[in-house]
Amino acid sequence: MANKILMPKLSPTMEEGQISRWVKAEGDAIEANETIAEVDTDKATMEMTSLEAGTLLKIIVPGGENAKLGQTIGIIGEKGEDFSALLDEASANGAGAKSDAETQERGDAEKKTELADEKPAASETSSDGTAQKNVAETEGRSYDAQRPGAKEDAQKETSKVENESGGRMIVSPIAARMASENDVNLKSVKGSGPKGRIIKRDIEEAIKSGQRSAVSGQPEEKAQAAPSFAAPEIQNASRFREENTSKMRQVIASRLAESIGPIPTFYLTVEIEMDNALEFRKQINASIKEEEKVSVNDVIVKVAAQALTKHAWVNSSYQDKTVRFYEDADIGVAVAIDDGLITPVVRGANRKGIVEIAKEIKEMAGRAREKKLAPEEYTGATFSISNLGMFGIKEFTAIINPPEAAIIAVGAATPTPVVRNGEVVVRNIMNVTMSCDHRAIDGATGARFLQTFKQMLENPILMLM
Repeated sequence: MANKILMPKLSPTMEEGQISRWVKAEGDAIEANETIAEVDTDKATMEMTSLEAGTLLKIIVPGGENAKLGQTIGIIGEKGEDFSALLDEASANGAGAKSDAETQERGDAEKKTELADEKPAASETSSDGTAQKNVAETEGRSYDAQRPGAKEDAQKETSKVENESGGRMIVSPIAARMASENDVNLKSVKGSGPKGRIIKRDIEEAIKSGQRSAVSGQPEEKAQAAPSFAAPEIQNASRFREENTSKMRQVIASRLAESIGPIPTFYLTVEIEMDNALEFRKQINASIKEEEKVSVNDVIVKVAAQALTKHAWVNSSYQDKTVRFYEDADIGVAVAIDDGLITPVVRGANRKGIVEIAKEIKEMAGRAREKKLAPEEYTGATFSISNLGMFGIKEFTAIINPPEAAIIAVGAATPTPVVRNGEVVVRNIMNVTMSCDHRAIDGATGARFLQTFKQMLENPILMLM
């Protein structure tokens, strides 16, 4: 007979796992103790084996998604066997697990309200005198959710939602909020709660079916797979893609944040010989008009953008459950103004020439000092540069501008005696320090980026490669 495949405990501290990949596909025959999937735990990637022989009838949790311990992730049985009952049970349990996780994140108080609002009373019975199936859903409720007055409090909150929505339908507070956040038209949703009340699972079903609010202007259609790169929220900003973070990456991020602060930051400093870059800039300026002349910082912006295209993790941002990788390098350039600091953004700097970058920075910096920049012109950078070299600062550290993963602090290029080929010579040395968000960037990752950055500045021709 068909049986559920449950997420096993693969490490002592494991609370949930992420399916790295399914080794077996639906319809494949499986032997007992044969590996069927690889699971990322908080420690490592582990092989999950089958406890019995049979056919993999259904994959419920696909690769790249998380599952809690004991959650049904698949169904095994005889080929052609009817497993619809197990599938319905797994779907109900999965929705409940997701609901519990979301409720816990929003706080125990909201959990109590949800339980009091959406669960029918245990005393409700069917016509044959047996307890309704929904009674089981009330198990585990806290006393606070069943206390005298709890039901009235929940009804008051529901009434408030009804008044705000302007309709006569009965909607639980959490369902109303979920509908608002996901542009679900409540008028198109049929409530499955007591007296037709629209509850959380109704909204979840509506989201799965692709229903969208007419107010938002989105047509009702089936949900489709997201494109490889999503459209940005800010006009002209870089498109991006998001990938689920591994369980190990989530644990590293959580522990670093707990031990160091909201953004666990580390710093890397490199010395760069700037003589070739200065000569490169000189040659550019000799061939263009006076008003188009470029600065050392303009060259640095271009080099940083080119280097970012070769190191995706540095051109990213940590999003808790995902890491967002940007397709283009949108460089924020710190500009000092009377009220503090602002960072105009050079969009797609990796696709622009140095002269174009220089012109754009000059124009935006001028408007920044006059406080005439539009919000989309100073927000949404993927990486930032702070240059204090013009003030004679040799070395400093800069603060990361969330949600960016890194920022470089550029010091002055000063004549410095160095040893080259056994001889002491004078070279223009510039110190660059990169502040890195350790949740997205590891030490070796940041070091490789700075190595590329250094090589391009010391040999500008490498920007063409």
